[in-house]
Amino acid sequence: MRNPLADKIVDIKPSGIRKFFDVVQTIEGAISLGVGEPDFDTPWHIRDEGIYSLEKGRTFYTSNSGLKELKVEICNYTNRKLGVTYSPDNQVLVTVGGSEAIDLALRAMINPGDEVLIPQPSYVSYEPCAILAGAKPVIIELKEENEFRLTAEEILEHVTDKTKILVLPFPNNPTGAIMERKDLESIAKVIIEKDLFVLSDEIYSELTYTDKHVSIVEIPGMLERTIMINGFSKAFAMTGWRLGYACGPKEIIEQMVKIHQFAIMCAPTTSQYAAVEALKNGDDDVAMMREEYNHRRRFLLNEFKDMGLPCFEPFGAFYMFPSIKRFGMSSDEFATRLLQEQKLAVVPGTAFGDCGEGFIRISYAYSLDDLKRAMERLRAFTTQL
Repeated sequence: MRNPLADKIVDIKPSGIRKFFDVVQTIEGAISLGVGEPDFDTPWHIRDEGIYSLEKGRTFYTSNSGLKELKVEICNYTNRKLGVTYSPDNQVLVTVGGSEAIDLALRAMINPGDEVLIPQPSYVSYEPCAILAGAKPVIIELKEENEFRLTAEEILEHVTDKTKILVLPFPNNPTGAIMERKDLESIAKVIIEKDLFVLSDEIYSELTYTDKHVSIVEIPGMLERTIMINGFSKAFAMTGWRLGYACGPKEIIEQMVKIHQFAIMCAPTTSQYAAVEALKNGDDDVAMMREEYNHRRRFLLNEFKDMGLPCFEPFGAFYMFPSIKRFGMSSDEFATRLLQEQKLAVVPGTAFGDCGEGFIRISYAYSLDDLKRAMERLRAFTTQL
């Protein structure tokens, strides 16, 4: 029998995040700080709208690109938050989570051999999705001394005549790094000069703890060059509803809709009705959750400082990326021993790219009580080392 598998699929490594998540389920009494999932319930008024949609029998397909009412609210939201205008008719696509939007954008834009610039450490999906689309991923290693921000100089060092897309993963998972307006203005000059397109993943845009989030689409000349991706999982605690969206130029969105049409048909109808309510009336819920995350963020920073664990201050998302280099072991070994010896699960930094070596990712999308118990175990482990 011939080999039934595609080589490029076999060569892609499984997610390093899920590896530790799966193991921790088998260890009694273990605490996991490994998964980036809000510990809040979806706000009741949003759940209630989903329930109401079922009671009304709204279990039909929506348009391939999404429920018109939801697309209108997405456009209202982006205008209110970012000051930019999209048309709900042909510049918005509702997807099954933000991850589907990443995949669709790359498949719609890439020709075989095109290069995609991917700053790392970053979310685990970008590199595999680029490979599956036929692109060559080109990794830009972000530096701790730059607060893991992307610089114009780093883009120029890696761009070639084959470069087509720059992935912009900010606020960043796993580092919590953000890009301020001055940072975006600097890289925008290079993007325009080199005639690149941008895939801007802004799923953590509402979880910014300094000033308000700034998007690359706000920078002159960038709206027409950018696919902006967002969703409902992180800001509205709606991970299981599986709903995201992409906004961008008409000619790109139309091709993304075509792929989505054949592969998915449409995003879940119940989730879309709930999302309308989230965008209309969810600002107070988001503000409450953001403040709670910020409280946890400050708690962890103080804990790390007290135990002598170096960690730059993250200003976005809900992750910490402390350095464990002084312990003289790999990130994977550190995380494995921490789980075995203290029943505490974190994610090795290498799950987010080779340059994550020497770091671990800790999520603070968990209750303060869980974080306090987890820090006791981490302190015991590092003291022993």
